[in-house]
Amino acid sequence: MKSAGRIIAAALLAATPALAQQAGTLRIGLASDIDTLDPVLSNTIAGRSVLTALCDKLLDVDVNLNFVPRLAERWAWSEDRRALTLTLRQGATFHDGSPVDAEAVRFSLNRAATLPSSRRRSEIAEISAIEVPDARTVVLRLSAPSAPLLAQLADRAGMVMSPTALQAAGNDFARAPICSGPFAFVAQVPQERIDFRRFPGHWNAAEVKVESVSFRPIPDSTVRILNLRSGSLDLVERVAANDVAGLRRDTRLRYAEARGFGFTSIIANVGNGPRAQNPFGQDARLRQAFDLALDRDALNQVVFEGANTPGNQPIPPGSPFYAPSFPMAPRDVAAARRLLAEAGQPAPQVTMLVPNIPEFRQMAEVMQAMVRDAGFDLRIEVRELATAAGMMNRGEFQAFLIGWSGRVDPDGNIFAFNHCRGANNDSKFCDPRVDAALEAARASVEPAERARHYAAALGIALPDRHRIYLVHEGWRFAHAARLSGFRALPDGIMRLEGVTLN
Repeated sequence: MKSAGRIIAAALLAATPALAQQAGTLRIGLASDIDTLDPVLSNTIAGRSVLTALCDKLLDVDVNLNFVPRLAERWAWSEDRRALTLTLRQGATFHDGSPVDAEAVRFSLNRAATLPSSRRRSEIAEISAIEVPDARTVVLRLSAPSAPLLAQLADRAGMVMSPTALQAAGNDFARAPICSGPFAFVAQVPQERIDFRRFPGHWNAAEVKVESVSFRPIPDSTVRILNLRSGSLDLVERVAANDVAGLRRDTRLRYAEARGFGFTSIIANVGNGPRAQNPFGQDARLRQAFDLALDRDALNQVVFEGANTPGNQPIPPGSPFYAPSFPMAPRDVAAARRLLAEAGQPAPQVTMLVPNIPEFRQMAEVMQAMVRDAGFDLRIEVRELATAAGMMNRGEFQAFLIGWSGRVDPDGNIFAFNHCRGANNDSKFCDPRVDAALEAARASVEPAERARHYAAALGIALPDRHRIYLVHEGWRFAHAARLSGFRALPDGIMRLEGVTLN
């Protein structure tokens, strides 16, 4: 954890001449470093925003969450919804000059579906065949109807990479990625910056108003705001709740926010390698006791000043897919102690991996005090986010406090975490009954029917507490008054087309 002196030094560093703004450079403060510049492997919200500037998608969503064209200028479903035909935009090119054609789309989708380490596999699992009748037409054949497919193609699963670059670089694609987005890769210094330049050959180049963009990972929200106020940054994400009032009063700055679909949760390792072989991983009663020892309302007040929404399931209250039959239980320390006694573990030790982000550290410390009342000895292991994400992927954790930025379709917030083959099922929870319900929800286009299937899945998955949901966060951004054209969207992704530095 940084000392006050180191925090101030970090803030002042960004104001030195070596890092002074170049003309037309948009400087963005990220809450964490990215994990990778490969869309197929990416698994962080920082990665989603950075990759959106670099890699164009087949579709996108607008501020009202309507699907809008990107590389696909139009699309159409077959009557049985087992085929989706995409018509590609004419003249789109990759940063290496090669065309964005139907074969390139097929190459990227096949890689996302078959690469063993792909985080996109379960997102597009229903695609059974990809046909390319001509250079501008892609037909996706599905094994079953897939209600969330458009939403997946409007995210990283729909990002198209240069086949030439992929074939040349292999597993090293992320070192010098080549896509077709509004900005092209220049350089990356881990934990320091990711630099892109404007791509003049982009199909929407007229809306790319800045010459370059530099993403600066600065985990401490206070330091990000200091850099924004000093003029060393132009735009910052993940504003801490306790900074909002001051930002609203500062006439040099502008504040933007949007409701979100994501959640912060604790992943319990129940089957992901040797670290699952302990009472917390093998006995759901310990995880249930941990949950009962938490006061989510107090956690929200202490850490977020009440700005977020406490929750105990992946869908926030107010959504038509929220399951009201599973309300958030109040804190019950006595019940937690009884469960621990029944399990023969009155004082269990649990080590929780925590990203080195101030709000996450504070959440961990508050929960540490809460669960101590029930008998838990909660140890906190703080790591940089990219390092922690790698440990999660390898099963090198007992419990992991982590956020999920949320997806516009509810499938994106449930399936990958709870299905036996889910790409983000890092707890390795597995129940065929849950799989069947989630697959049925994907195959239905009727919201009420989908909600029933999700409720059935959650009725089995939630009591296991392989994920302990805590709060649903909104998105908070701040930027310099001279920056215009920025809009906050509910998916939390920063879109830079139309953004101008005046």
